[in-house]
Amino acid sequence: MPVVKDEVEFLQSLVSLDGASLLELGCGKAEFTRRLLAKTSAKVVVALEVDRIQHKANLAGPQDPRLIFGYGGAQEIAFDDASFDGVMMMKSLHHVPAESMAQAFAEIRRVLKPGGWAYISEPVYAGPLNDIIKLFHDEGLVRAEALRALERATREGVLRQESEHHFDMPAHYAGFDDFVRKHVEVTHSEKHWTPEIAAEARRRLDAHMTPAGADFMKPMRVHLLRRD
Repeated sequence: MPVVKDEVEFLQSLVSLDGASLLELGCGKAEFTRRLLAKTSAKVVVALEVDRIQHKANLAGPQDPRLIFGYGGAQEIAFDDASFDGVMMMKSLHHVPAESMAQAFAEIRRVLKPGGWAYISEPVYAGPLNDIIKLFHDEGLVRAEALRALERATREGVLRQESEHHFDMPAHYAGFDDFVRKHVEVTHSEKHWTPEIAAEARRRLDAHMTPAGADFMKPMRVHLLRRD
């Protein structure tokens, strides 16, 4: 399995970002978008987030004239038709309510310019790291729903699939506290975190721990879609 350390570079290998007007749906802390703007000559990125706590934090953080933060979900994008050259969903499609996923793909098509692309990056429900995280946040059903919705959108001609890619991404944790900070102390999703689950998660993480920390490979699936 190929390893991708930086998805910005991987995205650049698939599409041109020069002068592009881009939309990220479910931007989280906007870490991907900030790296993209630092590495490319994209014209602007609109970064939408549905978690009000994180959206407020984004507005309070460092600002970039090419980065516009907004509040809103993929199923109701408050921009005009044909506004963007590309749309990005970085591990966020499965956070869209299942009943709204079809509408989300219709909205993505609507706001894309003809010939525009959609980059949908989703974690695969597999691997040792997933086995730890699912102890307190099991995304098996929602990730399956997301994949079915994507396949349905391409089958029905909402968007055309241009390519599909599978790769591993490295994940590093300095220790258990670092793991908790990255996966438990977040506000965008609910967790079932009890002392018993915490102890089991620590036990499983410790099995991978070295003096330098714990390292994993996260299996990923990317679909590059086009609006004809």
